[in-house]
Amino acid sequence: MKKIERRAIVCSILALLLAAGLGFFLVRYFLNGGSWASSAFNRHLYNTDGVLISGTVLDRDGDVLSTVENGRRTYYDNETVRKATLHAVGDLQGSIGTGALNAFADKLTGYDLLNGAFGADRGSELYLTIDARYNYEAYQALNGRAGTVAVYNYKTGEILCMVSAPSYDPLHVPADIETNDRYKGAYLNRFLSSAFTPGSVYKTVTLAAALEEIPDLWDRTWTCEGSVQIGEETIICSGTHGEQHIGDAFANSCNVAFAQIAEELGADTLKKYTEKAGLTDSCSVDGLPTARGSFDWEDISAGSLGWAGVGQYRDQVNPCALMVYMGAIAGGGRAAEPYLIKKTVSALGLPSLPHLTGKTGTLISGGTAETLADMMAANVEKTYGAKRFPNMDICAKSGTAEVGEGQAPHAWFAGFLRNEDAPYAFVVLVENGGGGSSVAGTVAGKVLDIMVNGY
Repeated sequence: MKKIERRAIVCSILALLLAAGLGFFLVRYFLNGGSWASSAFNRHLYNTDGVLISGTVLDRDGDVLSTVENGRRTYYDNETVRKATLHAVGDLQGSIGTGALNAFADKLTGYDLLNGAFGADRGSELYLTIDARYNYEAYQALNGRAGTVAVYNYKTGEILCMVSAPSYDPLHVPADIETNDRYKGAYLNRFLSSAFTPGSVYKTVTLAAALEEIPDLWDRTWTCEGSVQIGEETIICSGTHGEQHIGDAFANSCNVAFAQIAEELGADTLKKYTEKAGLTDSCSVDGLPTARGSFDWEDISAGSLGWAGVGQYRDQVNPCALMVYMGAIAGGGRAAEPYLIKKTVSALGLPSLPHLTGKTGTLISGGTAETLADMMAANVEKTYGAKRFPNMDICAKSGTAEVGEGQAPHAWFAGFLRNEDAPYAFVVLVENGGGGSSVAGTVAGKVLDIMVNGY
């Protein structure tokens, strides 16, 4: 009898283990089935060179960016468009991790939990949210310089433009791509996967903190004589602005004023507002994780805190996170979460379910967002020139980020439009480009002009 009981116990344990194993497998199947089915080992979907031969990638208007013809994958017939959309579409070798051919292979093959990869050799149509024309104009505006340009609808979350440079033609990969500095970082999507010294675009965070934490901010003035000594650091300004209130200090992007404000706020307060703004988080764009920003607040000296408050010191910001923060300012504190996949259409002509727009948490309080937006609009009127942005109710902040002796600074321009029919947030970074307003602002102006005015 005892033997039977022991055997029954052993059988029960084995049955539980089997059930647990089956449950574990099912969980992994639900989570990873698409990746398994669309793996490069599946020779029904990939050729002997490891190239996906299933599915078509299109832009939001239905322009075919990559498809399969006679068993071979090909791309749009314009070379510049191929370069401009490379980091969204992907390459033949799988080197572009954010490209649809790599990141969204399961959707291109039409994989689903019920039918698996049945019929996947025909593939699905994958519509991206980007517009190939906008990408083309952005790539042209960068004019061979490294950097990124991105625009998204902060109400719906659709990424309308996403360009990273340097780029290359996926149909004619340069033989010296691994050794030529011209292509340094070409595999990297700078918008999603990198972080950079922000310079003065970070003053939007410092100002948000000051608006809420310094009660008499509007009654105060700061005198700029070109520099100020804080602790052991001499904070250098781009000009000599004299006596100024907070509005003029922001429009002048005065390092002297903002370094003193940062020192007064303290490291803990700036850390709190930086984290609230989402600049240290990684978000997911259709499953693609963005790089985290990084800031060093621990044991920071007064002088270094002054530099950190103007976007220097060890500050690093991801362009996508900054763009979403701009969208939150425009949206009264929250913004739509960005996404890249507009829809898929199966080989049978069945469309995917409509995208459900998600919202960020509160990145900035509503009242502060409204005040900051008005001050950013004043920046354009006072400093950048409203005529550069015709028919646009634009709010913006430039940045000229010093990145080391002997190197030209990074040029930034970030902001948003308050146009009802064009609720766009944007970010432009030109690496070692020089002046933020003159260089990155010009790039932004060209792209937004096409998007708003259609010229």
